[in-house]
Amino acid sequence: MNPAFSVVIFTTIAGAAQGLVVTLALALLAGVPLGVGFASGALLLAEAMLLIGLAASFGHLGRPERAWRAVLMWRSSWLSRECVVLPAFIGVVGLWWLALRAGVATPLLPLAAIAVAALLSYCTAMIYACLRFIEEWAQPLTPVNFALIGLSSGLVLASALAAFAGEAALLRISGPCALLVTLLAWATRALALRRNATLKHKSTLQSATGIRAPNLVQTSMGMSAGAFNTREFFHGRTLALLKRVRLGFIVLCFALPALLALWGVASGAALPWALALACQVPGLLAERWFFFAQAMHPQNLYYQVVS
Repeated sequence: MNPAFSVVIFTTIAGAAQGLVVTLALALLAGVPLGVGFASGALLLAEAMLLIGLAASFGHLGRPERAWRAVLMWRSSWLSRECVVLPAFIGVVGLWWLALRAGVATPLLPLAAIAVAALLSYCTAMIYACLRFIEEWAQPLTPVNFALIGLSSGLVLASALAAFAGEAALLRISGPCALLVTLLAWATRALALRRNATLKHKSTLQSATGIRAPNLVQTSMGMSAGAFNTREFFHGRTLALLKRVRLGFIVLCFALPALLALWGVASGAALPWALALACQVPGLLAERWFFFAQAMHPQNLYYQVVS
C-alpha cells in the first residue's frame, strides 16, 4: 500500500495520546500522588495531540467538508466507529481536565478515559485487521500491536514529563512500566514481522490475470500510464529501502528506548527519558509507515509487480 502521511501522523499521535491518558488514569486510580498542575498539564497536552491527529486525518480526504458522513455507517464500518469514538474520547479528556481545574476528584472520569481509549485503539486497529484480502493486516496481532505501541509511547512520554516535572512518585511506576511495555511491544511486533515475512499469499499472478499457464512471467505492469490503482496501492519503494526502514524502526522505536528506559529506571535521571522520547518519535513514524507499506494489495500482482 502507499502510506498516506496524514494517516501515519494521526495513528502515531493519537496512539501516544491514548497511552499518556491511560497512564495518568491508572496512576490516579492506584492512588499515586500527582500534582494537580502536572496532571492537568499532561491532559491538556494529550488533548492537543488528539486534536492535531484529528486535523491530520483530514489530509488524505478528497472532500474534507464531507468528512461528517463517515459516521453514518457505524453499524458495519470500523472506520465509522472510530469517527464516533474519537470525538467521544476527546470529550472525556476535556471533561477530566475541566474537573481537575475545578478541584473535582472523581474516579468515574479516569475509568471512562481508560474504557474509551481501549475502544478507540481497537476500532482504529480493526479498520485494517478486518480487511481479509490484505493478509499482512488480517491477523490478531494487529490490534495487539496498535495497543501496545500506543501504550509504550504514552508511558515513555509520561515518564519524560514526570522526570522533568519532579513527579518522582509517578516516575517510580511509569518508568519500569515503560520498559516492560516497550519490550512487550517489541516482542509482539517481531512476531508480526516474522509471520508476514513467511506469508504465502493466496492470490497469484495466475489468479490476478486469469491466465492459468504454470510458467507465467510478467514483464510490464498492467497499465502503461499512472492511474489511481498505480498511485494508491503501491508505495513505489525498493525492497532494500523497506529493509532499512524495518531495521530503523526496530532500533529507534524499541531497542534504544528500552535501553534508555533501563538507564532511566536505574539512575532516576531525566536525561535518559528525554533521549528515549527523542529517538522513539521518528521510530514510531517509521514503524507506522512500514505497517502500511508492507501490506500487499492483491491488485499489485497485476498493476505493479514486475519480474
